[in-house]
Amino acid sequence: MRKVHPEFAYQARELEGQIEGILGDPPDQKNYQRMVDALVGEYAQGGGIEDVNMLAFALVDHIAFSDPKGLLAEAEDYEFGDAARVLSMASCKGDEAAKMYAAIAESMPDLARQAVITAFLHKNPRRWDDDDQSLDQLSRNDDGDDVEDEDVASDDFAQMFDKDGD
Repeated sequence: MRKVHPEFAYQARELEGQIEGILGDPPDQKNYQRMVDALVGEYAQGGGIEDVNMLAFALVDHIAFSDPKGLLAEAEDYEFGDAARVLSMASCKGDEAAKMYAAIAESMPDLARQAVITAFLHKNPRRWDDDDQSLDQLSRNDDGDDVEDEDVASDDFAQMFDKDGD
């Protein structure tokens, strides 16, 4: 298991939620496919929303990865990385998807880098380790020493209002 940048972990979780939200309960594959096709079409024409999750959503069903280890290494840094290198580690199947991939590589390479890594992490959840940010985990080593009794005024505070200086 490899640690990834917390923002990539967050984006991968968000992508999962977005996919589940579009699919709905019970899953509506036609609605899902219409949404994916619309996004792919927008990005293929050089437009589309400049959002990591929306771009990853458009990519996730069409993308194939040629260098998983390289993508995991690139997932350690969210802000900075070699976009051309990451984009060379994946490709899209299908004419419209391949056109989209070429368009995003040219018009928004840094965002495309982040979206490719996010799609990779989404499709390969067992290859990376997500930091546990649950309240249980965050409070595990908390011994409560930073909690003060709020009903008692400190001596310094009480002396501010003492006119006699006692």
